[in-house]
Order: sequence, then C-alpha cells, then structure tokens
Amino acid sequence: MERFKRLSRIRRLDPYEDASEIYRLSSSYEFPWDFARALELALYRTYAVPSIGRLLAETAEFTERPQKRYDDTALLLDAVVEHGFDSVQGRTAIRRINRMHRSYDIGNDDMRYVLCTFVVTPKRWIDSYAWRRLSRHETVASAVHYRRLGRHMGIKDIPGDYEEFEACLDAYEKTHFAWDRGGRQVSDATLALIASWYPRPLAPLLRTGTLALLDDQLLRAFRYTPPSPVTRALVRRAVRLRGRAVRLMPPRRAPHHARQNREIKGYPSGYRLDELGTRPVPGVQGCPVRRIDTPSVE
Repeated sequence: MERFKRLSRIRRLDPYEDASEIYRLSSSYEFPWDFARALELALYRTYAVPSIGRLLAETAEFTERPQKRYDDTALLLDAVVEHGFDSVQGRTAIRRINRMHRSYDIGNDDMRYVLCTFVVTPKRWIDSYAWRRLSRHETVASAVHYRRLGRHMGIKDIPGDYEEFEACLDAYEKTHFAWDRGGRQVSDATLALIASWYPRPLAPLLRTGTLALLDDQLLRAFRYTPPSPVTRALVRRAVRLRGRAVRLMPPRRAPHHARQNREIKGYPSGYRLDELGTRPVPGVQGCPVRRIDTPSVE
C-alpha cells in the first residue's frame, strides 16, 4: 500500500487546476526513469517526419553536437516542470525555446505534432513498461500541462484532450512518416549518442536493443532492418521486468529531475538556463532558413 500513497495524493488533486503539479509528481517521483526514456523516444520519433529530420540534419545540431542538443532539450523542458510556468526559471526556459524555434522555418503542423509526442509517447511507454499504468488523472493532467506549454509557444489548433492528442499523432505519422537521408543521419547520430553513455564494447548490443523497442512504422521510415522477433521479445520483456522490480521497491522519497540524469553530461560545472540552446545566425550553418516570427506568449 505504501507504493501507492502518492497515487492517492494525485487522485485528490484536480487534473485541470493542478495539472502541472500532477505532472511533476508523476515525472519526478513515480516514473522518472520511464519519463526520461519516453521523452527520448518522443523526440526520436519526430526525425521520421522528413521536414523535421531534414531541418535537424541541416542545422548539424544533432549530428555534430548531439550531447549538447540532448542536454539542452531535456534541461529546458524540465525546468518548466520542476519550477512551474510562472517561475523565473520556467519563463526563462520558455523564452529560450521560443527564440530558438522562431529562428527556423518550422510549420505549425510540425510544432503541434512534436507537442503531441510529449503527451502520447510517455503514456504508451508507461502503460507498456512501467511499474503501473498511468492513471486517468495523470493522463488528463499531462494533456493540460502540454496544452499550456503549447500556448506559451504560440502553437495553433492544439488538441483539446489526450484522445485528441493521440488521434492527431497517429494521423500525422501515418501521412508524414517517410524516408529522408537527413532524418536517417540524425537517427544514426542519436543511436550513437545513446551507445556513448555506456562502455564501448556494449555499443552493438545497445543499438540492437534500442531498435527492438521501436515500432515497424518507425523502422520502415529510417530503413532499418527490424531485429528478430526473438530479440524484440527478449528486450521488451527485460524492460517490463525492470518495471515489476520497481513495483517491489519503496516509493521514491525525493524528486528526481532531468538535471540529475546520468545521461546529462555536457555541464559538469553547472549551467544557466538563459545560455542553453542554439543561437543561430540566418544564412549560415545552424540556421538554414529564417522563420517569419509568429506570436507566442513568453
């Protein structure tokens, strides 16, 4: 029963009024490892959309500086979760995110799709692999939290609830996932980054294990040879067994945020939120196309 005390607390909160608090409790206490892996997968999925994967390849952010790009993305997004939208840290993080995105030619549909991955991918991952499934309170709160983030980013036509986020994601992937050389380059760089976090001899095993967690639609878009059914079954079973083991452990007593993840390696001496991310210059590498500014709330 001790393991479910925090879930009882979450269910006493309002999933609309207290959405960000519920999301913080879920991501930093209940499922910090799972949210980290799921958000990695969420961003990874976006590379299979050619307009996104190609842009990331052209900026060279993920192919030449993958660790920094990974660190900055995780730290900026989680600053909003840890400190709140109305905090100095939260406003600073959103301001940096907006200024970076406004430097590129990114369509609203792509921005909305990326937002959808942040809502849908964690639920699907947690329901499949974590120590318990995501509750309805947590599901609703996640959608409300990211609707607010989307509004701060100036994204239009944001889905109204989780079901709409899910439908939007599935429809967009069905019509937009496709092969693109740039997307494959970014994918390969990301797989290499993941492997770099562990001893070098494990790199081939880690690559195969990561591919075993991807769905066929994603593998086809990148033209990867699917792992064998046996490999897929073993890898997925191993991740599920980890979730069952966590269920038997005492509940977390202190929050765990992205800045504490061992995968964040680029700032051993610390960092400032207002210095994270890219500062592209129009017309040179890092900013192939200047985006016409769109309104956003900072």
